[in-house]
Amino acid sequence: MMYDVIVVGAGTAGCLAAKAAAEAGLKVCLVERKAQKEIGEKICGDALGEHHLKSVGLEPPQHGELERRIEGVKIYSPDLETVFTVRHEDFSGYLLNRRLFGQWLLRMALDNGVDLFDSTQCLEPIIEKGFVTGVLAKNMKTGEKARFEGKTVVDASGFLAVIRRKLPEEMTIEREISNEDVEACYREIRQLKQEVEEKNYCEIYLNQNVTPGGYTWIFYKGGAKVNAGLGVCMRDNFPNPKGQFYKHVLTKPLFDGSLLLNGGAWYDPTRRPLDNMVGNGVIITGDAACLVNPIHGGGIGPSMLSGYLAGKTIAEALEKGDVSQEALWEYNVKYMNSYGTKQAALDVFRLLLLKCSNEDLNYGMKYKLLTEEDVLKAGLGEDFHLNITETVKRVFKGMKRIHFLNKLRVTVNLMNKVKAHYRNYPKTPKNFEKWRLKTEALFKEAKLKLTG
Repeated sequence: MMYDVIVVGAGTAGCLAAKAAAEAGLKVCLVERKAQKEIGEKICGDALGEHHLKSVGLEPPQHGELERRIEGVKIYSPDLETVFTVRHEDFSGYLLNRRLFGQWLLRMALDNGVDLFDSTQCLEPIIEKGFVTGVLAKNMKTGEKARFEGKTVVDASGFLAVIRRKLPEEMTIEREISNEDVEACYREIRQLKQEVEEKNYCEIYLNQNVTPGGYTWIFYKGGAKVNAGLGVCMRDNFPNPKGQFYKHVLTKPLFDGSLLLNGGAWYDPTRRPLDNMVGNGVIITGDAACLVNPIHGGGIGPSMLSGYLAGKTIAEALEKGDVSQEALWEYNVKYMNSYGTKQAALDVFRLLLLKCSNEDLNYGMKYKLLTEEDVLKAGLGEDFHLNITETVKRVFKGMKRIHFLNKLRVTVNLMNKVKAHYRNYPKTPKNFEKWRLKTEALFKEAKLKLTG
């Protein structure tokens, strides 16, 4: 059967892409390796900002998909002496029942006439005359090979990126991601002995000895359940995240007598978006396109946005009868303008955090080198400038931390430079190579100055 759109992966990006394309009257199929009843199950932090639902035109679901309201985020210094409380509508939202939320998104796609092929593993793209024209897949129950042909393909296959990794080089889409841009994560859902009072904030703990280049999170769900986990950057000889979790997190008194409901490991690409996410007949979305917030690792919202934009862009392109890279380029432009610019700037901030010592973080938070307001502005993608007083400079000189102070200043300047560059994302593929080279130069400079 011939489809207008083949979507590989029925996660948040895939379901939104399928729904948006089908709503525009296109014939769409979803190819998913999980069984239908397992769609939505994912090792994940389960947090979603409410503004992400609004950005794709969805009202919050009402049937158990949302387990708890979140008012904001609390960030703890390594010595636990300083806590930043970040509260804003962009940092408020929900903790999800991940399976029910995934099933809700899937149902919306199916209700719009999307064909689902579950328990079907995508093997590789079909490429003809420089265009992606379908996918080869395998029925995981029977072992039979299947061929899906279509006018366009959406890669929503998550971190594994089964389509992206097998695209021809001339499509100018990065195929491989550096390990240094990936976090290895481990997470458990635990039932506590009793409900914890007034825990409406997501808790994030910074500690380079426990989570080098990452952090620990404790998110309180409904019914005395907790989503707790940690991520470590896959640089050098990084520690085993599960080992770190059992040694440093489960030993907290909070977890005394708690019961393991489920646990598991996964990988998160925490970096700027792929510089280009479209080729002839193909769009890359969600984790496959590295659309994860580089600081807090949240990927559900950006994935939803990317899927929504992919479906809309394909519908407009097919209306004009053109699915070339140039015709699909608007997806790149819209994503970079709406979330990608902020994501790229936060990638610079991530580079600073990779090399910070616990002492730097403790002093920096204690003496308000970065304030809660700065953290909020950075998280919102707004420009900000360090307000460093002479008193603070003297304090830091005495503590021999002036080097860190300078790195912080360099970071903020580079973040603002990156944002200015991304605001000039090329409107067509014609100017892309020049833009990409400047992007590479900016991040090379950032790595040299911040991690060198």
